[in-house]
Amino acid sequence: MQVPGSGTRVSVAKITGQGLTSIAILVALLWTCLICQRVTLGRANADAEQVMRGMRDLRLKRLRQPAAAPARAPQRRRNADIG
Repeated sequence: MQVPGSGTRVSVAKITGQGLTSIAILVALLWTCLICQRVTLGRANADAEQVMRGMRDLRLKRLRQPAAAPARAPQRRRNADIG
């Protein structure tokens, strides 16, 4: 941009090296946060699936029935004296 009446250019906005460095650091921090969020959500979903599978297994274990009726205990024979 040029100021009317003079031949010199005046910069309206200028980003310094310190500003570029801070922008780069903040962008890196933002990407780190986004990646950590994805990892945390992935772990949370995996844990939730594991809990649901565990609950289902416990429910099925409680509802299981034996395949056959239990065998009866043998009855004691009483020796009867006939006589």
